[in-house]
Amino acid sequence: MFATSTLDTVHQLLALVGLSNEHVSTKLQALADADAKYLKDLKINVSNSLDAATLTKKEAYLLALAVAVNEKNEALEAAFTTLATQEGANAKEIAEVISATSLMNANNIYYRFRHFVNKEFYSAAPAGIRMSIMANPVLGKEFFELLSLAVSAVNGCEMCVTSHEEALLKHGTEQQRILDAVRLTAVLRSFAVLL
Repeated sequence: MFATSTLDTVHQLLALVGLSNEHVSTKLQALADADAKYLKDLKINVSNSLDAATLTKKEAYLLALAVAVNEKNEALEAAFTTLATQEGANAKEIAEVISATSLMNANNIYYRFRHFVNKEFYSAAPAGIRMSIMANPVLGKEFFELLSLAVSAVNGCEMCVTSHEEALLKHGTEQQRILDAVRLTAVLRSFAVLL
């Protein structure tokens, strides 16, 4: 059974991401049963990442939503959709996060392949992947690039990460904002594996 302080930590962690106590998974329970100190670290990491000074609450929740979509975690998707909506996100913005995450999954696989193989034929060939949502994003070009970078980092595509980071710097984005977005997505991914 949970130690009271560990149970409180688990409940607080779930509340930070908009989940009820019924979402205690077997993995979270295993950590709580062992009174794992990692739970406290994870709670602090999630809290600090969601409260990064360079991201608005809406932006943080939309980035978190992208991770939830990427990781196919329906409970987190619903929770972050609700939290983002409470911070002013509308249906078109939510749809764009979902669309961008899907598009980045296609791009990340394609460009990782090109990078891994590193042959002239593949590098010179047009991608042939339609990306019209990138032309005039509802969330604005800077945030769309930030979102694209974050998903690409989660998916481990070096070419995409490099390209989106460069585009962000050209938009005038501060490196701290980029780092905060990537840290948030990394921490949320680490949480998602426990659900």
